Amino acid sequence: MAVIRPFKALRPTKEKSQLVASVPYDVVNRDEAKQFAEGNPLSYLHITRSEIDLPEVKDVYSKEVYLKAKENLNKIIENAPLNVDGKSHFYLYRLIMDGRSQTGICATFSVDDYDNDVILKHEKTRKVKEDDRTNHIITTEAQTGVVFLTYRGVKTVNDIVDTTIKSVNPEYDFTAPDGIQHTVWIMPNEYYEIIENEFAKINKLYIADGHHRAKSASRAKEEKMKANPHHSGSEEYNYFIAVLFPEDQLKILPYNRVVFDLNGLRKADFMNSVADKFTITPTTDKEPKTKNIFCMYIEKEWFVLKPRDSVFASLSLEKSVGEKLDVSILQNFLLNPVLGIDDPRTNTRIDFIGGIRGTKELEKLVDSGKAAVAFSLYPVGLDDLMNISDAGEIMPPKSTWFEPKLRDGLLTHLI
Repeated sequence: MAVIRPFKALRPTKEKSQLVASVPYDVVNRDEAKQFAEGNPLSYLHITRSEIDLPEVKDVYSKEVYLKAKENLNKIIENAPLNVDGKSHFYLYRLIMDGRSQTGICATFSVDDYDNDVILKHEKTRKVKEDDRTNHIITTEAQTGVVFLTYRGVKTVNDIVDTTIKSVNPEYDFTAPDGIQHTVWIMPNEYYEIIENEFAKINKLYIADGHHRAKSASRAKEEKMKANPHHSGSEEYNYFIAVLFPEDQLKILPYNRVVFDLNGLRKADFMNSVADKFTITPTTDKEPKTKNIFCMYIEKEWFVLKPRDSVFASLSLEKSVGEKLDVSILQNFLLNPVLGIDDPRTNTRIDFIGGIRGTKELEKLVDSGKAAVAFSLYPVGLDDLMNISDAGEIMPPKSTWFEPKLRDGLLTHLI
């Protein structure tokens, strides 16, 4: 059974909500975060990326950075102000992008469910990033980043969500500078027991985005539990904040690849090596139109790559769900054997470009000489994500890019 729990959110006033709300910490680098927060002392980036206020600090994982995050949180609580709701609530969070709407329930979820695989994962986490957010949570005593969960929809829950949207005035409703509309409601109390009971019947939830945030909440719980001789299991640190969306409302964008060099090969030798496993056809297409097709950009030209029969024959013998994904095919039959990208998690010769940036970003990187070759992929499907999670498998790194993104700062869970 899945535990879903209302909570008392720390949140801004309606008037200051748009100033406080910020993009997630992990979709911007330090320079971008500094630029977004410039001139806005209430931006949550001062908390989630507090190194922007410590220009002399070179180590973004230093203790000083986390202490600055705590200081900035206290400042914004006072100056925005941010207030803690007097009662525990379920909140609804709707995102509208390009006319497409998705609405989820914002609540807290059991860390034990995460640890015991009621909440399923599809990505490995990196220790350095775990350490970062764990230190951030423990120092600020707050979960400032929201995990993105999904589930196979339940009609009763969907009906409650629809009724709330039609009958309750929103707490927040604004369009961010990127054109995405963010709307938040408080769900009426009479639905809480129904919501809890409906999810108690479900034995699987899925992390769509936010694996490091969820893992860090688990690690923070362990640290807090060790330091608490009176630990009971009911403390706030036993839960983490997430928004839970029905899977049929979500859209996955591709996570494209650029490689900075050709592994010592001349272009002609590189193309010959690729042709061993893929047919190569010049094209005006910049994105694949179906699964099992790739588009490659090199020296101002686009090509369609289609795996040869020998590749499909080897995949037919493969029992792993993950090995049959396009990201795995590209990795195992081209990036590794031809370009020497052995472990994309650690290899510094590859970078990953979220689909929201489009193929123009791929062209820009190659044309500027920063990258030698780029690959655009067809997006992974929700069924693939769930099937891999169900099988207990792990996707290759940077397989999925969910858009639109939830904003930090509208709803925070204090632990």
